[in-house]
Amino acid sequence: MRRFTSSVVAFLLCIAVSVGCGCSSSSQKVEKSVPKLTIGFVRSVDEEEIITATEPLKDLLKTEMMKQGYYVREVEIVVGNKYEAIGRKLATGSIEIGFIPGATYVLYEGYCDIILTALRKGLSIESSEPRVWNENAPTSSVDKTVTFYRALILAGPSDLGKALAAKVNDGEALTWEELNSLKWGVMNSTSPAGYLYPSLWLKEKYDKRINNLSHVTEVDTYSTAFKGLSSGTFDVICIYADARRDFEGRWKSEFGRDDSIWSETNVIGVTSGIYNDTVCVSRTSTIMDEGLKEAIKQAFINIGDSDEGKKIMSFYKHVGYVEADPEDYEPMRAAREINNIK
Repeated sequence: MRRFTSSVVAFLLCIAVSVGCGCSSSSQKVEKSVPKLTIGFVRSVDEEEIITATEPLKDLLKTEMMKQGYYVREVEIVVGNKYEAIGRKLATGSIEIGFIPGATYVLYEGYCDIILTALRKGLSIESSEPRVWNENAPTSSVDKTVTFYRALILAGPSDLGKALAAKVNDGEALTWEELNSLKWGVMNSTSPAGYLYPSLWLKEKYDKRINNLSHVTEVDTYSTAFKGLSSGTFDVICIYADARRDFEGRWKSEFGRDDSIWSETNVIGVTSGIYNDTVCVSRTSTIMDEGLKEAIKQAFINIGDSDEGKKIMSFYKHVGYVEADPEDYEPMRAAREINNIK
């Protein structure tokens, strides 16, 4: 009996050892340890919204990096008060990963590598004609994903805003003098939708730029821009194409308007396509190498493919990520050159 019991115990031990060996050879075998990865986000939406939304990203990134053979002890999230703040952090190596617009990438491309381009859902309207956007409002998302978007010059409910919108909707061309009489709300000069491409639109149409306008105010976020448009502080603002969908509820509840954002605003200008936001890694970070760069790239592709990842990154309207090609951002380099932004 004693001999039989010993045989059973030995057999069970063999099974346990076999199972243990199988686990140790799994695809999640950790080969390298990283003390901390710091991710920087630009503040195109309110900072608190970014901090809250990205809290679950910390554990999700750790999990995905584990699959790539990296044990990440800590993930830190920082938000830049201006677009170039994250570019500078990439340049100095104080962050490893930056979610930045294409314009910020081309400004700091000597200090960082682009690894991914964001995917967005396409919109129900895709036209270069302002009148088409107004006649077919409201816009909605479509299932097709795209790697570009447009910027809109949006007129609000002020008297001047409504007057110019009426001309556009009647098929009349706007003059430079009319545009120059407006009060403009624009983003920082590194913002593709909030500054660069609207300025390029002015250059193409009137051989002028935003810095030639007489009444321009820089705002910190699109929230500030829409608030100013609703109050009449601005006659027009420069926005990304689906921004009204983001502020539709707040237009009434927070900004105090009685009518809908779709009936009180009109598009008076549409820019050419803007390549989507980027995910970049720092060249100057002391821990960055090719292996880590490739692991981060694959980790964020996986995150973008997951339902949880899509939910987290919805504040940027990102629905996935694809491998980036630096050449795709050549038009952005041209836009910066035309605007004399270095």
